[in-house]
Amino acid sequence: MKTEWTANNIPSQAGRRVVITGANSGIGFEAALQLALRGAEIILPARSQSKADDAAARISRAVPSAQITTAILDLSSLTSVRTFAAWFTAHAPGQSIDLLINNAGVMAIPQRELTEDGYERQFATNFLGPFALTALLYPHIRQQLGSRIVTVSSSVTKMAKIDFNNLQSEHRYKPMDQAYAQSKLADSIFALELQRRLTASGSKVSATAAHPGYAITNLQTSGPGENGGELLFRIITSLLKPIASQDAAHGALPTLYAATAPEAQPGGYYGPDRMFEMKGHPTAVPIPKAAKNTAVATRLWSEAEKLTRVPFAI
Repeated sequence: MKTEWTANNIPSQAGRRVVITGANSGIGFEAALQLALRGAEIILPARSQSKADDAAARISRAVPSAQITTAILDLSSLTSVRTFAAWFTAHAPGQSIDLLINNAGVMAIPQRELTEDGYERQFATNFLGPFALTALLYPHIRQQLGSRIVTVSSSVTKMAKIDFNNLQSEHRYKPMDQAYAQSKLADSIFALELQRRLTASGSKVSATAAHPGYAITNLQTSGPGENGGELLFRIITSLLKPIASQDAAHGALPTLYAATAPEAQPGGYYGPDRMFEMKGHPTAVPIPKAAKNTAVATRLWSEAEKLTRVPFAI
């Protein structure tokens, strides 16, 4: 009988420094809390100092010994990404990161929006920002076994494709099954291509990916909400919510597995084990076929370097 993996299985994280985005709420907060409980030092950036400080205070109430440093990071802004990376370099120079978790994101924004850089908000926040952040922080990641870069994707990647003629949704915008799905497929492709490049370079760092299933968090309300978004999406979620959803603490488990489990494999993809990967305990799940196309991955990497103006050499 398979042993169900829970937060109790997380190994000690004492002496490890973790950078986790989007940890002021939802699965990011729950992941940061569990890592702090096991002794990790947490670097917790949020879009505002007050949001970051509030999350740090909540973690500290639960874990009085928690080591938490807060900062500001808005992944939709490439200027903010560079500013945070510069702050981190000053705060913790050299190879000082054991674990980078790209968790923050937005979902199914009802109307197409552009960021200050002129990019579609979901693609910018969910993919371009994390790509640039990872590139800028990569020199700080300790080149040793156990160091990991985790990217949080989504189960919607099963119905997604990368459309290089519509990366910014400039010709067609559907909030959930096109724009959001494309941005999260880009995350899955990024994680796999990152592992290919890490392997080719001989790096001991590993890249993994995870998705939370159908976790009830404020990600839903930050995008479509209960009354916005696409009609079909609202109907499906209202029907599935009572039977197929799970809370943020359980939704964080695949991320924590990808980040800490000794069994997690380089290039692995982890999600819930029940209800078509919507809820349950973390397990290895199939990588979407569209994420395995190496030609698309190479082109997407180049496009990301061009759009962010951040070269990412490993």
